[in-house]
Amino acid sequence: MEKNIVIVRGGGDLASGVAVCLHEVGFGVLVTELAQPLVVRRAVSFAEAVEAGACIVDGIPGKKARGVAEALELISEGIVAVMVDPECGSVESIKPMAVVDGRMLKKNLACSFGGKIPFIGLGPGFEAGVNCWAAIETNRGPELGKILWESSPQPDTGQPAAVRGYTRERVLYPHREGVFRAIVTIGEIVEAGQIIGDVQGEPIKSQIRGVVRGMLRDGVYVTPKVKIGDIDPTCEVKRCYKVSDKARIIGESVVRALKSIDHAG
Repeated sequence: MEKNIVIVRGGGDLASGVAVCLHEVGFGVLVTELAQPLVVRRAVSFAEAVEAGACIVDGIPGKKARGVAEALELISEGIVAVMVDPECGSVESIKPMAVVDGRMLKKNLACSFGGKIPFIGLGPGFEAGVNCWAAIETNRGPELGKILWESSPQPDTGQPAAVRGYTRERVLYPHREGVFRAIVTIGEIVEAGQIIGDVQGEPIKSQIRGVVRGMLRDGVYVTPKVKIGDIDPTCEVKRCYKVSDKARIIGESVVRALKSIDHAG
């Protein structure tokens, strides 16, 4: 067993915040992803390395690995390894000290890895002691980041967090399926009614004025259920490139849970 390596399933912004926190306290980190990640907050997501080959999240380098051997080499160099491994088959080869599921699928998931490796689930879909070793609350509020040893996180609210009073208005979805074409870029200020991209020629407009905090990669195939953009009404460009406070709170909770393994075992 690799005593100091943690596998994080998913390379989106919340999972990447967890990876950052783990890296900062000395854990080696392997992030596993899909071959074509559907990640919006790409500037703070290790999933970006799948397409770009490398990325930097909050000053921490991530690099795509073509296999387990290369991933271990990257980790030994202090780099977050990112590997296309949707089924997390790398667990068998690496035998990490723990696995964190940060995919935020928000549905009930089957027990993973047969209880042989401490498994931490983020958000809805997990129940401590049933399909994971520990679960972490991901809903904003007084319980955010709470480590759950016996129960489940709160159900998905289906409502984006309010920013200056805006909730659904700041999140962008297509009205049809097809190939997404981006017109604006992350960090750009847009106006209400401005076209930010299109799907098969059908324009997608921002509903509010703000900064483009996140945007899918150009050329990705999407459906109406896939989030394609996130507009931040604060217009603070620096927020586009920093791990969120929410992701850090969750990440710090994962670190605490992992540090308790010896006591819990």
